[in-house]
Amino acid sequence: MIGGGPAGASAGYWLASLGHDVTIVERKTFPRAKTCGDGLTPRAVYQLEQMGLAEPLAKYHRYSGLRATGMGRALELEWPSHSRYPQHGYVVRRRELDQLVAENAERAGARLLIGHEAVQPIVERGFVRGATVSVVATGATREIHAKYVVVADGANSRFGRALGTFRTREWPYGTAIRTYWQSPRHADPWIESALDVKDRNGNPLPGYGWIFPVGDGTVNIGVGLLSTFRDFKSVNTTHLLDAYAHQVAERWEIDPGNPETKPASGRIPMGGSVGPNAGPSFLVVGDAAGSVNPFNGEGIDYAYETARMAAQVLHEALVTNDPSVLQQYPRQIDEEYGEYFKV
Repeated sequence: MIGGGPAGASAGYWLASLGHDVTIVERKTFPRAKTCGDGLTPRAVYQLEQMGLAEPLAKYHRYSGLRATGMGRALELEWPSHSRYPQHGYVVRRRELDQLVAENAERAGARLLIGHEAVQPIVERGFVRGATVSVVATGATREIHAKYVVVADGANSRFGRALGTFRTREWPYGTAIRTYWQSPRHADPWIESALDVKDRNGNPLPGYGWIFPVGDGTVNIGVGLLSTFRDFKSVNTTHLLDAYAHQVAERWEIDPGNPETKPASGRIPMGGSVGPNAGPSFLVVGDAAGSVNPFNGEGIDYAYETARMAAQVLHEALVTNDPSVLQQYPRQIDEEYGEYFKV
């Protein structure tokens, strides 16, 4: 696994649980922060519970649904009942969640190498057979060989690009920025999304703002923006977040000029816009494949789901010794998401 975030760690968990020899290579060390709203929908909760994490999740802030705001109105929308998914979500800081999932994969039998960076693929006769790995702290390198490789190194995916993946530039992408504020409403039962984000001059922008109560005395407040308007690249997202924080300050009882941490931002390919997501001996999962909902920028659900699909396909390829099975993966992605990703 190239990457130990949600996609890499969960793929590692499923393959190790099926008895395979798995190595997860993660450049950073845990705990590590991530630009994210920290919200887990019922869809994500289901995947985490399937990995045996229901009990550790239960200690985090549980919420009931979404409060959508805009144009002076607010709608509180409970999660619907579903035959598979629970009727609740959680808010968990990614610095805690990602470590939880990675260590769960390790307990299942995966080898977890933190502080190691996959600097280039090992390619033999057109097949990816592992990676040259560098120890971040020392620069020492070694080769890790594998029959199959899962590319899960996130939205920038340097390893994926080395294998020829690319983003379809005609499709939109997003950018997001967030930080935390102290708030007495930190245990609110709703996550909130504002559909009328405006810049400092009051001009509406194609994006949304969010407020996710973390349950630990803070709320996660952020803004996501789509690249679908002319002046997208000229927007200062730090100023945009500041404007949004002032917009919601009174209602959420925050001091907009005194965030808990410096804002973190990131770029988000979405809608399955990165491909190919399968090669002769590799699969691309999660953000590295652009597996992000283009409606709201949500990616963690699809990271867990695409990782599980990839693990199932790789398991079949390993037990049958048939690499052609890997071509089932892009078909499964299309069947599962299809036009849903192309909102």
